[in-house]
Amino acid sequence: MGSVLDRYNALVVARELRSDPEQAAAAKRLDALATALEAGPPRRRLLARLTGQAAPPPRGVYLWGGVGRGKSMLMDLLFHNVAIAEKRRVHFHEFMLEVHERLSIERRKEAGNPVPPVAAALADGLRLLAFDEMVINNTADAMVLSRLFTEMMGYGLTVVATSNRPPAELYKDGLQRESFLPFVALLEGQLDVLPLNGPVDYRLDRLGKVQTWLVPISPANTATLSAAFFRLTDYPPEDSEHVPSEQLRVSAGRSLHVPKSLKGVAVFSFKRLCGDARGAPDYLAIARAYHTVVLVAVPRLTPENRNEAARFVTLIDALYEHNVKLLAMADAEPEALYVAGDGAFEFERTVSRLREMGSDDYLAKGHGAA
Repeated sequence: MGSVLDRYNALVVARELRSDPEQAAAAKRLDALATALEAGPPRRRLLARLTGQAAPPPRGVYLWGGVGRGKSMLMDLLFHNVAIAEKRRVHFHEFMLEVHERLSIERRKEAGNPVPPVAAALADGLRLLAFDEMVINNTADAMVLSRLFTEMMGYGLTVVATSNRPPAELYKDGLQRESFLPFVALLEGQLDVLPLNGPVDYRLDRLGKVQTWLVPISPANTATLSAAFFRLTDYPPEDSEHVPSEQLRVSAGRSLHVPKSLKGVAVFSFKRLCGDARGAPDYLAIARAYHTVVLVAVPRLTPENRNEAARFVTLIDALYEHNVKLLAMADAEPEALYVAGDGAFEFERTVSRLREMGSDDYLAKGHGAA
């Protein structure tokens, strides 16, 4: 492990990052946070000893900005270089699934307010909780967050989060948003809100000018997609046999195997995603967890595999609604992919969405439902 700031400066010197005042300021702030966390839990001052309350934990950080500006990279620099064991990094969507599962269990006990015991369990043994891609797009999440995090922070927890939006724009125009505003106030009161909207979109920069829909299925196009994956994830191509996989949680007791999963990028075959009996929950879990999906071996679709075509439509709808970037290799252009069979007329909307997903405007959008 090393200093967060030293690691960041080394990336700039190596020209993996370009000079960016907002990134540099965020790295300096995260470096100070790492130092504070490594100093140990806050000591009890005289008043704290008299009241039995501990001094507050180090103040957290909320990094927000457009896609590809280095938010997750900076958070990972903190997480991997802060020398404490009591830490957890989790995608925000995955965390909220866990929250609702725990709340459901507590409600079945009929033992009063379920939030305090869930907050206690989630905060147990932690001093740092790092969230990637905080986005709130449903009422169930919005209604519980203020109470949950007020309780969790009472256990001396420091929170670091990344998001495409500033706190004041989370759950914008959502139902019953007035009940969500205390959570906005909590974030702004307990975390330093730092913008990251520098001039370089590193994700697009690393993606380069690669086509998003490659035809045909061939070794050359496989190599193109592979190169894009390694650029997006900074993974060494020479170690391609050891790219991490993941079991992506879909719901309580059910998960989906992701053959290659790294830094928000997932690789699947069409057969794995659409050949097996899957539905909207699987595709929504993927759309929420990954900013980029690489899909290989998409075949021409015929009346005989209309079920696969229907699943493909549901998959693309989920990816599109969450602004997920799609890189695909197929046997045919979108317009020629499924021209006859049940749902072929409705498939025209999917064709339109696939074309839009390859546009510069779409690629510049941040990940997450609008």
